[in-house]
Amino acid sequence: MSQSASVWLVLLLALVAANLPFLNERLLAVLPVGTGGKKSLAIRLAELVLLYFIVGGIGLLFERRVGQIAPQGWEFYAITGALFIVLAFPGFTWRYLLKHRN
Repeated sequence: MSQSASVWLVLLLALVAANLPFLNERLLAVLPVGTGGKKSLAIRLAELVLLYFIVGGIGLLFERRVGQIAPQGWEFYAITGALFIVLAFPGFTWRYLLKHRN
């Protein structure tokens, strides 16, 4: 896989993973939630953080396949975390800001 294709794949994966906690009522889209069947905002945000690290790990694997891994400082993680939160905005808007008919 070319470097350009791997970058686009990680960005697409980040878009899907960032919206995943807000688009379903299961933990990581697999495990059912306990009683009540509704996830709280805290659980959704914890899922968001976990998925951020999973997508980051996949990006790290792609970088390792291309060549030497570049050292990253705190600035890199601050920017990618902010980007991940921005990518989660459509799912958050759909879940919490739009009115849904029952």
